[in-house]
Amino acid sequence: MIGFVVKRFINYAILSAIATLSAYILASVILNPAGRYLGRNPRPSDETINAILDGLGVNPNTPVIERLWTWLVTLVTHGSLGDTIHNTSVVSEMAARAGTSLRLLILGTLLAAIVGVIIGVWGAVRQYKVSDQTLSYASFIILATPSFVLGILLMIVATALNGFLGIQLISFTGEYTAGLDGGWWIHFWDRAAHLLLPTISLALIGAAGYSRYQRSAMLDVLSADYIRTARSKGRTRGSALVRHGVRVALIPMSTYFAYSFATILAGAAVTELVFSWHGMGEFLFQAIQQSDINAFTGAVLFNAILVLIAGTLSDVVYAALDPRVRV
Repeated sequence: MIGFVVKRFINYAILSAIATLSAYILASVILNPAGRYLGRNPRPSDETINAILDGLGVNPNTPVIERLWTWLVTLVTHGSLGDTIHNTSVVSEMAARAGTSLRLLILGTLLAAIVGVIIGVWGAVRQYKVSDQTLSYASFIILATPSFVLGILLMIVATALNGFLGIQLISFTGEYTAGLDGGWWIHFWDRAAHLLLPTISLALIGAAGYSRYQRSAMLDVLSADYIRTARSKGRTRGSALVRHGVRVALIPMSTYFAYSFATILAGAAVTELVFSWHGMGEFLFQAIQQSDINAFTGAVLFNAILVLIAGTLSDVVYAALDPRVRV
């Protein structure tokens, strides 16, 4: 099993490196970092603009391959991803924002996986019943709703609830309330209140997709021979499904999780913007808007590392569920 996981990890690491280098080349070709200086009044001289871009290592007058090599050498030798257009270290910016994004991603992903699996199994067991039809329609509606629309709808509901109760029960702008007085317990609940809606928004999107896939996988095993064998040995239907059916149905689900994590990342980036969270999603969008090549590459590297970790965890779960991969 360890050898299997190590091989998969190496494959993901290579793919992450290729994705990051490709992102740098793509950003260097498409983005125009000099554009933000050309519209200024008074306009800086060409020599000044070139000097600034040379200092950042993003001067379009330098061949892309040469810039890529310099960026890669700096990364390997100094662990630096360069500077942003605001002359701040990309690494320091990522360190300041990564915790914000990870807090949302970890909670949202775990809730999405747990709720999605439960709903998928429930829907398969109660196929074509009213509960199954209701959950199916709800899942399709959520999947068809853009992330930012879902976030706005949740804010409308929270505002109505706060107005009905007459208190600010749910807060949803930013990560915390600025200038809040009190002990750590008050600050903890304040952050939890701000985390609630973004987490629900992200979990709903993920759970909707997971539930449909889990339902299909579960339907494939309901009539399997090993389920009937377990029943013939005296196990109840529920015990046979949980002990044998769910475990087998989770095997393809573990693979699906790795490939769907990129979708959750995209949803998290939009969710951060909707709820005014200053995380890596905002960092990525700002990098694109401001033609910041180094920041864009750093954001892509962050996402690639998360996909690498998600893929490795998926393979660990796959190996734990299916003993054939350990041979």
